Amino acid sequence: MVMKFIKTIFIFTAVVGAVSCVKEDFSGSSPAESGKYEAPQGYLPGQVVLKFDESLSPLLDESGISSAPATRSGVSSVDELLEAVKGYRLERVFPATKDNEERSREAGLHLWYVVHFSEDENVDDVVKKLSVLGEVQAAAPVRTIKKAYNGKVIPFSTGIATKTGENVGDLIDWQWNLRNNGASKYDKNQEVTGEGALEGYPFDGRTAESKFTAGRDIHWDEARKICQGDESIIVAVLDEAICLDHYDLRNSLWTNEDEIEYSLEDNDGNGYEGDVHGYDFINNRGNVTWDSYGDSGHGTHVAGIIAAENGNNGISSIAGGTATVPGVRLMSCQIFSGNLSSSTVSLARAIKYATDNGAVVLQCSFGYTSGAANPYEYGTGYRTDEEWEVNSPLEKAAMDYFIHYAGSDTGPVKGGIPVFASGNEYAPMAGYPGAYEGCVSVASVAADFTPATYTNYGPGTTLAAPGGDQDYYFDFKEDTDTGFGDTRGAVGCILSTVPSHISESGYGYMEGTSMACPHVSGVVALGLSYAAQQHRHFTAEEFIDLLKQSCTVIDGDDDSNNFLPLSCSEEEVGRLAFGYSQIHGNRHFVDIHI
Repeated sequence: MVMKFIKTIFIFTAVVGAVSCVKEDFSGSSPAESGKYEAPQGYLPGQVVLKFDESLSPLLDESGISSAPATRSGVSSVDELLEAVKGYRLERVFPATKDNEERSREAGLHLWYVVHFSEDENVDDVVKKLSVLGEVQAAAPVRTIKKAYNGKVIPFSTGIATKTGENVGDLIDWQWNLRNNGASKYDKNQEVTGEGALEGYPFDGRTAESKFTAGRDIHWDEARKICQGDESIIVAVLDEAICLDHYDLRNSLWTNEDEIEYSLEDNDGNGYEGDVHGYDFINNRGNVTWDSYGDSGHGTHVAGIIAAENGNNGISSIAGGTATVPGVRLMSCQIFSGNLSSSTVSLARAIKYATDNGAVVLQCSFGYTSGAANPYEYGTGYRTDEEWEVNSPLEKAAMDYFIHYAGSDTGPVKGGIPVFASGNEYAPMAGYPGAYEGCVSVASVAADFTPATYTNYGPGTTLAAPGGDQDYYFDFKEDTDTGFGDTRGAVGCILSTVPSHISESGYGYMEGTSMACPHVSGVVALGLSYAAQQHRHFTAEEFIDLLKQSCTVIDGDDDSNNFLPLSCSEEEVGRLAFGYSQIHGNRHFVDIHI
């Protein structure tokens, strides 16, 4: 039995849920007994980040270090320390750009530097020595960020699919998250009967009425009648790279018109070379890759939920366009590549890049371990904003930059909306950065709006959305092919796009708060699309408040007076074009037997 401690609120036409599939490893470990320094687990050896005091800005510019990497900073106390630790390079974390340097300086991001030194030196000691210098405002290790998901994809196949996906056919009936008809009384050998029955739905004669409840979806049909997306809205996907040539995604990509593909020069002056559809922040190159050994298709999967092209004999999405109506645009910010670890520097650069290149939504299916997770199984995590800020000052600075500087005064939103997965440790608290004020943290629900068996919930969690739950639907697993593709273990999971080398059809199933998260990113993007078309303007804070207000209690108890049902007015539906679910996690218990 898994005890689920959760309060769920559903918003009239929306979606909820997803579990974070990536986490940052920042647990410590002691040096090796051999005496040779070994960086603590989760640290990159020989690197720290520091923020110089604002008063040193003119000196840094004069020394030339602000425009190109250098061996010394020109700050005597810092350079003396670097000499002692065999420091050999300093470089600005965020490259100078012709269009955004002024606001970068206003936010203090020009003062952040990566310091490279001998890997034999103790990282913690270097951080401590830098931290006591009056010329240094902050110093921190460069931490690794690793994938926390298993990368398992259950391929989808109807027996008629091709590698291009062109002959798959409309897959909406396999997407309960968008259109939940209850999956009632299906027998693959007989005519489908019963209200809301799904022809061809892969349950092999099983009844799913108790775990698939009709209408427990994101009300996709109603939302798409109001708005089908708008190409002025850009969603940055911080993940593995998006498969750029996927049949369902190639028409939904953000394109940097001022850059040249595969160029080794920064043609548009934004600080990055060859970034036509995004950037690979792991290997520092403009051409993103999705087929390295160890890639799982995760970034492509979340991208499809948000903005796969609709009506083209493939899957359907929340804010993707059609052949005639453009939808929102997807920017691929690659922070994971194969089996390579990412870092907090790569993450911070990706966040600022997304901000400076027009993204207003960050899709982030990753995060730190929840501070309330079982430490023996998952390690320790942050419990407060203060802990996160002290230990991850660079990431917080980048996140604040996005929250405050994304969007515009004249567009549909001023400020950015970061959407994070709440975490998969079934802990009573969301993980950071999603738990940070200004972010939206998404938990996961199943097809009957019960919380997924793995999802984090409670403090720091904002919304819930469909994320899939294999364990909950274990009694639908089959030992043999159902006749509609090998769907063993796929029942109750989320179908979306994946690269063709992972699934021949170009589609597959995944589960997690990672899958719930892009539902909310898509909802936000669709709502902002409608605002753009109606010439409406919101601050990011106003829009997030609108998400929370436009909801109805779907799972409450009699004493939940502070969570009274809220009906969504026609005006609110028009402004948001979608509904949502909010999780408070402070009273109601739901028992799930597994």
